[in-house]
Amino acid sequence: MAPLQLSRRDARRLAVRAQLLDARRPASVAEVIDELTVLNIDPTNAIAPSEDLILWTRLGNGYEPAQLKEAVEVERVAFEYDGMYRAIADLPLYRAYMRQPLKYAQPKEWLAANAAFRADVLARLVDGPLLTAEIPDTAAVSWGSSGWTNNRNVTQMMELLVRLGEVAIAGREGRERRWDLAERVYPDVPEINVETAAASRNVRRLQALGIARAKQTEVPLERMDVGDVGVPAVVDGVPGQWRVDEVGLDELGVPFDGRTALLSPFDRLVFDRVRAEELFGFEYVLEMYKPAAKRRWGYFALPILRGDELIGKLDAKADRKAGVLRVFAVHRDRDWTTGEVADVHAEIRSLADWLGLELADSDD
Repeated sequence: MAPLQLSRRDARRLAVRAQLLDARRPASVAEVIDELTVLNIDPTNAIAPSEDLILWTRLGNGYEPAQLKEAVEVERVAFEYDGMYRAIADLPLYRAYMRQPLKYAQPKEWLAANAAFRADVLARLVDGPLLTAEIPDTAAVSWGSSGWTNNRNVTQMMELLVRLGEVAIAGREGRERRWDLAERVYPDVPEINVETAAASRNVRRLQALGIARAKQTEVPLERMDVGDVGVPAVVDGVPGQWRVDEVGLDELGVPFDGRTALLSPFDRLVFDRVRAEELFGFEYVLEMYKPAAKRRWGYFALPILRGDELIGKLDAKADRKAGVLRVFAVHRDRDWTTGEVADVHAEIRSLADWLGLELADSDD
């Protein structure tokens, strides 16, 4: 079929609505995770952990981190896997992947060399869940890496056993993960093959993104491309073809009601920096890994959404010792109207209130 012709404004609105960032607020943590399909976990606490910031952006000041813990550990409407919380409805799609053998030689050989270590870990978990620090390292061969995982044998073993579906993350104590046998964490789900699972994940991903490329360079943790699902489309002024969610297309006939929102750098609306620039004209790099002198926008700058536009970045930090939210700069990507200035400042005050902090004076 001939691709649909979309304006950049309509393409942006597809993306914003799919990510629950228009004026309609979702009702619960469970709804957010189900609609977004994934919720990025990152401990950086310059403002708040990413998972909490993403939920606050959707749910508003009524959200409390305890609600996420309740949803994952008590209600079991979500599960943690591969650095993200994921909707429990999608568990069969991941269980299909867990049944696949390991792809690379190093983990295969390391597991084979540590068969006794693997058996020891599983035997200990029979008696109940354990934190990483409670699991002794009985590895016969250490895990070798040039990065932070070097010699972190317990963590590496647990990650591999989660990948293989033998162990699951039952919850967290602070930032530390609590491990348990998968059969005690995951509910029984229908078994599907990996090809069906991959196709279904593409459908779910497109529903959550609204508009996406069929194929592109892989991004960390969770892909942003969707294969051949959805409807083909081209966007005015943007090279190449896209795939569009049909439900989102139906909503283009409904008047768009946007709002102002402060986004985590790990928010899926901006996580694919190339897509954000193509659709929103928004240039962004997370600068926490750069030397301070080379930062343009700040250590953990929050992208600012206004309606269907990304209009700037907030450079701020939660100073919990002093009890204040410090605003170092509000970077404007274009001129703002008086109303936009007022709405952004109101959202910053709302963020401070949610954090339980006073808003420090800012010159911007």
